[in-house]
Amino acid sequence: MKKWESASRPQNSEKIQYHVGLKLGDIASFVLLPGDPDRAKLISGLWDSARKIASKRSYVTYTGKYKTVPISTTSTGIGCPATAIAIEELATIGAKTLIRVGSSGAIRKDISVGDLVITTGAIRNEGTSTQYITPRFPAFAHHQVVLALIEAAESFGYRYHVGITCSTDSFFTGQGRPGFGGYWQSYMQDIIPDLKAAGVLNFEMECSTIFTLSNLFGLRSGAVCAVFANRETEEFATHGEKEASQTACEAVNILTEWDSQTHKVKASHWHPRLNTK
Repeated sequence: MKKWESASRPQNSEKIQYHVGLKLGDIASFVLLPGDPDRAKLISGLWDSARKIASKRSYVTYTGKYKTVPISTTSTGIGCPATAIAIEELATIGAKTLIRVGSSGAIRKDISVGDLVITTGAIRNEGTSTQYITPRFPAFAHHQVVLALIEAAESFGYRYHVGITCSTDSFFTGQGRPGFGGYWQSYMQDIIPDLKAAGVLNFEMECSTIFTLSNLFGLRSGAVCAVFANRETEEFATHGEKEASQTACEAVNILTEWDSQTHKVKASHWHPRLNTK
């Protein structure tokens, strides 16, 4: 039986993290975060080399190289509570940049199934991030990660949209779908119209906690999600998963180049003009 050091921070003498089953040296500083363990496998299949490091609960981790860049992916399962655990433990063992690779439901007619959504900020319609900070604290992606995802999507010629996401704890009633047996509350009919009026692009279930915790912990984060559903047209198809995965992998390659440029000229922050130096 493994001996855990304490109840306050469960890890054993090798610093193996209790939930994800990983220790220092198991992951790269760049970690892609799909919800689905099968998507973690898909992502690792896009790399030049990869090996499975751990599989525990919903957390499946691969580490390898994409275009010579060290990279990892850990599945988080569905929802913010499980995602927050992954972020805590991944940060403890060296994760510095986190990119969600997810699926989502669009709430605008001009966003087609199979398109990508690159999130700049998220509405915190979930309870996990409020366990860390007041609901008034913003959930926003790191600007470099957003720009890298845009450049990556452009390089592949993928159709994408950039904007605000709504993260929820409920796939059904929290996103304006009837619950089991047609369960319904009158306020639910206003969820989608109100979000559309505010310019929100899509629903998903993890971004706001990833962004909030990353900002609190001094990490970079971002998200690219494939659109599986359009709530306006009632279309549903599992398209765009590979495209989202490729975009995230290439964004890691781009960020690595930018980080190198920033370090080379001893700049405090990367900006576009560094590309000309």
